[in-house]
Amino acid sequence: MLTLRSTPDNPVPPGGVLVPVRTSDGCDLRAAHWRPTSRAVKGTVCLLQGRAEFIEKYYETIGDLRKRGFAVVAFDWRGQGESARQVDDPHKGHVARFDDYRLDLKAVEDAILVPLMPHPHLCLAHSMGGCVAFTGALEGWLPFRRIVTVAPMLSIRMVKWPTAVSVLSRGLHRLRLGRRYVPFGSAVSIATKPYPGNRLSRDPARYARNAAAANAVGAGAVGDPTVAWLASAFRAMARLRDPRVPPRIDVPTLIVAAGADPVCGTPVTERFAARLKAGHILVLPDARHEILSERDAIREDFWAAFDAFMPGSPVLEDAAQNQLAATG
Repeated sequence: MLTLRSTPDNPVPPGGVLVPVRTSDGCDLRAAHWRPTSRAVKGTVCLLQGRAEFIEKYYETIGDLRKRGFAVVAFDWRGQGESARQVDDPHKGHVARFDDYRLDLKAVEDAILVPLMPHPHLCLAHSMGGCVAFTGALEGWLPFRRIVTVAPMLSIRMVKWPTAVSVLSRGLHRLRLGRRYVPFGSAVSIATKPYPGNRLSRDPARYARNAAAANAVGAGAVGDPTVAWLASAFRAMARLRDPRVPPRIDVPTLIVAAGADPVCGTPVTERFAARLKAGHILVLPDARHEILSERDAIREDFWAAFDAFMPGSPVLEDAAQNQLAATG
């Protein structure tokens, strides 16, 4: 039975509707949606999680969006959270191929976004979710009018020798070892590792809150990825880094990157953003990878940029674009 878990510092946002969603290939996903808490309705924001994340991690963000007049849709990708697994060990962060994430988003679109949620439909994507969003925008199947992406996964800094690791992961996959953890991988969730030296946030309170939420969802906060996930991730990132690709993406996009990101490479993201037709980038110098779980000052800068970029803002769009260009 699907549920949304609460912890003392992270209660479930009230008014949510939990919905089981089945994909066209028979994968069961956990999804939920909320109405805005303001009288004015500006549309719907769909949250596209990063790898190893889960709905509970976004409760604060859901509240922030609802106060701004947005309905919210949140769901767990296959292979994480309380969505179905394709391997026996639920702690493995596994997907057979990144194309499967398209099936997940299509199922959520058909079951929730189209029949239930107010327009316009927009997305807020983190890390791996940004990679999926850009792929969908490139291929023409992304169901959103605008993209806001936080620290998008266009490169992985945690891998010291990415070319060699990419070749190795493809080789292991061809040897039918795709369902195994990456070499030296384990079931331990990155969200539960000690705060000192962590890669995700400089806010100890929010880090502890997310760790408690990860412990509450148990195997939902998956550990390291599988070989298949890594091989697919390298293919997806390499495709997006092709200089000919960003100009083909015409969905208006705001990228908020972390200047102190030890997970994804911000210089790569800046080069990508510079080639977008309708893209803006804001780099927050002191932020680590999880900007939405960072200190208040960093989050305030994020939300100021978000408010200026999204439709329905009291800020005139031309002025908003000038502000983003000046700070980007």
